[in-house]
Amino acid sequence: MEYNVRGDDNSKELFLQGRLTFSDNVVFRKIVDDLKEYNGTKCVFDLSSLEFIDSAGLGMLMLLRDATVGKPFTLSIRNADGQVRRMLEIAKFDALIPFED
Repeated sequence: MEYNVRGDDNSKELFLQGRLTFSDNVVFRKIVDDLKEYNGTKCVFDLSSLEFIDSAGLGMLMLLRDATVGKPFTLSIRNADGQVRRMLEIAKFDALIPFED
């Protein structure tokens, strides 16, 4: 997985690309740690370029959600499609992290 970040002190967008699997654990934990310090009002994960997610990737999204509960910003997922969207729907992620579609 690769990722890019855009935004400012108020709003942040993270664009994930490729495949989100267990091998991305270290990189994803860095994203989570960075967000623990974020004090903006909105954070969006854009998954339009994410081609694949496995159960470990879903677990990492759960860690993200758990680490940001109580933070001053809203967290959402945008543009999940294909296999990624199906996995998120099967796991009922929209009940945990709102979808912006």
